[in-house]
Amino acid sequence: MLGLWRGAAMYVGAVLGPGVLVLPRLAAEAAGPASIAAWLALLVLSAPVAATFAMLGARYPGGGGVSGFVARAFGPRAAAVTGWWFIAAIPPGVAAGAKTGAAYVGGSAWVTVALLVAAFAANHAGLRLSGGAQLAMAGVLALLLVAACAVAAPHVEAGNFTPFAPHGAGGVAGAVGVLFLAFVGWEAATHLSGDFADPRRMLPRVAALSLAVVAVIYIGLSIVVVGALGDAAAREPAPLSALLRFGLGDATGPVTAVAALALSFGAVNAYLAGPGGWRTRWPGAVISPASWPRTVPRAARWRRWRCPPRCSWRCRSVWRS
Repeated sequence: MLGLWRGAAMYVGAVLGPGVLVLPRLAAEAAGPASIAAWLALLVLSAPVAATFAMLGARYPGGGGVSGFVARAFGPRAAAVTGWWFIAAIPPGVAAGAKTGAAYVGGSAWVTVALLVAAFAANHAGLRLSGGAQLAMAGVLALLLVAACAVAAPHVEAGNFTPFAPHGAGGVAGAVGVLFLAFVGWEAATHLSGDFADPRRMLPRVAALSLAVVAVIYIGLSIVVVGALGDAAAREPAPLSALLRFGLGDATGPVTAVAALALSFGAVNAYLAGPGGWRTRWPGAVISPASWPRTVPRAARWRRWRCPPRCSWRCRSVWRS
């Protein structure tokens, strides 16, 4: 069963990802110092989204996550479409997340495979282990990000915030478009609602804690990146490395690699445990059972019920016959 801290680690891992290593640069390139306003605007918009999914998960624990909510609101056909979109998006997204993290460790395919194997193994061993691993990774990541902001904070200069909006409102809008994907993921943990001991009481607390952690990380990072790096923020390929360089000098490579691996593992692990639900959940977690006869091919249904539950990842393939 998930508690407050493990649940929050799953939420934070689903929202954060390796993109946080490069998104501050892309946002600064689009809007300059006004990119901070884009981060703030998206955080404000994230609050009702996170609260909505938390309340839905608390009200319908173990109800199939987003697809289950869609089924209750719009019927099985809409739920089937939603479920198949999840099935189509999660495998390539998980692989891309692992590959992005591996790019900071030489880009080896073996590192990508190792990340995927580690996440699959943690989920195969059960939610207690995968949640514990997620909590450990979240702790390491938070420590690194706080350390980066702390060592760079003394180098923040007021002059780096002017002109505040060199590219006008269009630049801020462009930054919002770039940063949008940094704020998705609140839906992922709703698939784990049935794994909380008391979802009605715990999920709102988990969502609130997760939102607070994400807000502190994003706002702190955006302010320090702009304030300490100035115009270089738009050209620095890895702003986190640049911030750490203020305190560690040229020895930032290994630290950035650890951060990248932690971010990648957190995102991959959260999606495998959540909407991936690969242990026993498919297809019920992403496609309403009522719609199986019309939306799930017979071969896929046969294999789902005649293979060991922990092997059900293979059963997600979309069989075409």
